[in-house]
Amino acid sequence: MSGYSPLVVIAAGGTGGHMFPAQSLAEVLLAQGWRVKLTTDPRGARYAGGFPEAVEIEVLTSGTFARGGIFAKLGVPFKIAGGVLGAMIKFRKDRPNVVIGFGGYPAIPSVAAATLMKLPRMIHEQNGVLGRVNTVFAPKVAQVACGVWPTDLPEGSQGVHVGNPVRGAVLERAGASYIPPGDYPMEILVLGGSQGARITSDVVPEAITSLPEHIRKHLRVSQQARSEDVERVEQHYLQHGMSADIRTFFDDVPNRMAEAQLVIARSGASTVADISVIGRPSILIPFAAATGDHQTANARGLVGAGAAIMIPESQLTAASLAEQIALVFDNPEGAATMSHAALSVGKPEAAYELAELVTRLAQ
Repeated sequence: MSGYSPLVVIAAGGTGGHMFPAQSLAEVLLAQGWRVKLTTDPRGARYAGGFPEAVEIEVLTSGTFARGGIFAKLGVPFKIAGGVLGAMIKFRKDRPNVVIGFGGYPAIPSVAAATLMKLPRMIHEQNGVLGRVNTVFAPKVAQVACGVWPTDLPEGSQGVHVGNPVRGAVLERAGASYIPPGDYPMEILVLGGSQGARITSDVVPEAITSLPEHIRKHLRVSQQARSEDVERVEQHYLQHGMSADIRTFFDDVPNRMAEAQLVIARSGASTVADISVIGRPSILIPFAAATGDHQTANARGLVGAGAAIMIPESQLTAASLAEQIALVFDNPEGAATMSHAALSVGKPEAAYELAELVTRLAQ
């Protein structure tokens, strides 16, 4: 019977931000009886370890003008053209029912081939501002599934809000009951994101250790820091007699988030999705250098719902941060309200909604 299973080609690039939602969709579609192929480039293939074994991984050449010297850049159009041609040959042999791109330059060959061959196609954008590749394809596909709402879309493109698909481990803690701040042990979770966590290492420990004693004495901190910052951050908390767990990477973020009274983080798309599905008050510090300032756009939904406080990097000081943390911890009712508000913008069903769009497009 396998010959009758519909085929979806998922085209995704080499960062966790593109690969996590692509992986979630692959899991749902496989369970619904689809055949799933992932097309990526050699860099993306290294991130594909989490995909189910049933997913066939095909590596196509692609390129970006953002890296390398003049000769590397001159070669980019030829690399992309080779990738597009390779994709077209593969699609002729095994014709996909739907092609879906998740952004990043490794998605170019498959989405371009699908456009040239007039195959049913769509894209998913994780951030509130379209990435470069998705900006090019948005007007040429049937639908743009948006992870964040509202998303700034180019003229002539159809946007649908599905949310950002989250991993199974996050769904397991979806809507975990929230314990408001009080006179008992409390947790703060600090996430730096993969890009530039230096500012959180510089500002957050000082802000937390300067909190009033009635809050500080109950606090435990879990903080993500760059490897070169771990020791000094640990020392800072130690000198102030505070209990802190400092690591470069937490492999149990969903559990730590579920136990936290407050999350302090960058507003990367997957972090924002996790916060809204689990439902926690947060202080968000958008990464100022993000393309098109998309992290500020990502934070809008939570801030607008009254679930998060946003502090632009330019205004972030230990004093301004300490003031906002104290505001949350001194208002248990307000903190509980923020937790509920976060859930109101969460989309735990995102992967299923996206799968439904794929199915409809195939018909």
